[in-house]
Amino acid sequence: MGRNIEAKCRLCRREGEKLFLKGDKCYTEKCPVEKRPYPPGMHRTWGKLQQYGIHLREKQKLKRTYGLREEQFRRYVERAKKIKGVTGDYILELLERRLDNVVYRAGLATSRDHARQLVSHGHFMVNERSVNIPSFLVRTGDVVQVKQQSMAKAGIKSMLGAEQRGRKPSWIDSGNGTIKMLDKPNPQEIEQKIQMHLIVEFYSR
Repeated sequence: MGRNIEAKCRLCRREGEKLFLKGDKCYTEKCPVEKRPYPPGMHRTWGKLQQYGIHLREKQKLKRTYGLREEQFRRYVERAKKIKGVTGDYILELLERRLDNVVYRAGLATSRDHARQLVSHGHFMVNERSVNIPSFLVRTGDVVQVKQQSMAKAGIKSMLGAEQRGRKPSWIDSGNGTIKMLDKPNPQEIEQKIQMHLIVEFYSR
């Protein structure tokens, strides 16, 4: 599976805002977006963007937030276009239903990257069946659990005992290593404000 190995904080600085890619560091004064509020590299201003650039930056921001490659992201967009309703909201719903995102949002991982690693290593079950696919879509009523044999691992044990800041949305309930999907994700409860109409327009060119 391809993945972006570029420094996470550079991605945030490129987009000019926090994408919450580095876990707790993003909530502290050590966050590079706070210390160096300009793009990385030699040219330290964003300049004036043309219409295409505005659409592109918004798409890149959302894609990088969820850690997806272009091909993966495009598949979500194409799937959303086939559903009646607001395309942008359905794209966000699909992204929020990803298993790695659900684990992150429940506070069992410090970042989506961390959650993706935990899922890939087989530490979680969905409805009592082992799932190691980060892109697995969790549905309303599904129960996600940390495997019993994984509960004692130092990293997971520390996450179970930690109170994570500002990530748990209203549509999930979690505690003691168990996450229950109460309802469909609410697009209004994501950490970044995304102009979804710009992304839909980008792929409609």
